[in-house]
Amino acid sequence: MAKTLGFEWLVALRFLREGRMQTLLIIVGVAAGVAVVAYISALISGLQASTLAKTLGAQGHITLRSPQDAVQGAALPRSGVVALSEVQPRAQRLRSVVNWQLLVPVLEAMPAIADVSPMVSGSGLALRGQAQQSIALLGVELDRYDRIVGLRSKVVAGVAHLAPGEGIVGRELATDLGVGVGDRLTVQTGSVSESVRVTALVDLGVRDLNRRTVIVPLRAAQNLLGLPGGVTNLDIRLFDVWAAQQLAQDLRARYPYKVESWQENNAQLLSALNAQSASTAIIRSVVMVVVVLGIASVLVVSVVQKGREIGILRAMGTTRAQIVRVFLLQGAVVGVLGSMLGLLLAVALIAAFTFFVKGADGLPLFNITLPWRTALNVALLASACGVLAAIAPARRAAAMDPAQAIRL
Repeated sequence: MAKTLGFEWLVALRFLREGRMQTLLIIVGVAAGVAVVAYISALISGLQASTLAKTLGAQGHITLRSPQDAVQGAALPRSGVVALSEVQPRAQRLRSVVNWQLLVPVLEAMPAIADVSPMVSGSGLALRGQAQQSIALLGVELDRYDRIVGLRSKVVAGVAHLAPGEGIVGRELATDLGVGVGDRLTVQTGSVSESVRVTALVDLGVRDLNRRTVIVPLRAAQNLLGLPGGVTNLDIRLFDVWAAQQLAQDLRARYPYKVESWQENNAQLLSALNAQSASTAIIRSVVMVVVVLGIASVLVVSVVQKGREIGILRAMGTTRAQIVRVFLLQGAVVGVLGSMLGLLLAVALIAAFTFFVKGADGLPLFNITLPWRTALNVALLASACGVLAAIAPARRAAAMDPAQAIRL
């Protein structure tokens, strides 16, 4: 068997060498297809990762809240009786998540959950001198909240620290109020107010968030918003961001809370990501079809050109199976060599994109890399396409009559 394989390799490589120009062109064609598939895959993956990081950079993957207040009708409906009634929706109030202190360790023990951060959120006013701005007030435990959104990495001035009487302010809000690190401002909610010393300015990645966010210690927000000992929501971070929807459904079935995943809160973003993935899959399929047709066309021409040689080999005792393997090996060699060259070209394209395409700050728009798994999958796919493309020419070559082939 080893000897026959050696013979088939020898014949396959000789056929490829004799048609050097054809072989070179098809290898370049395969390389171009592999480079396009690998580059597009890396580009879309990097874009989606960057988009998700920016979108989820200021929120948890899952948010758990108390259910909203609802008003029931004055009387229960009775069978066969038509009743005209109007129920006025009631204004929602801040409500604490019931038994949140016991719920936090239960959630943290779940294998899919990485971190849980209790939070109190509400609205208020930030005052400094004659300036005042409407704000979104967040009360958090800094270490827990940092593990959810990476707050410390978003600091642009000062050092993130939340002792009693301290706060962290969005960059645009600090500009509007004319405050800097070390300055004080007053946070007011209804009839309650508290003086807060600014320890850090943060850039949350969204201008609107930067213009209205004030972060204070959890206890301070509880006092300001009239929710002593309570929290309005629990932010949850998962190890796998794409598992959020399923876990949210499981939590809704298990607990009487309002549970929302990031997919539900960002439906348009999810649709855009799905559209990008679908477009990438279509591009891959089209390119691979072109690669298969290219390899097949070259090998078909090779069968015609090598008809006499194939007839002589058959007359010398070469079996049909050996002829089939000769052409399958040619397809495999072309696929492998084209894959290797294509991956090198894809790496060069990624490097060029990173070097030449810059944002307004002079930094790359987003991080783009070619994971080894993606590279391996693309290479294996192209190699398989090479073998697949060789099946029809191989069968045609094996079916040739030796006597007629020699007379060609």
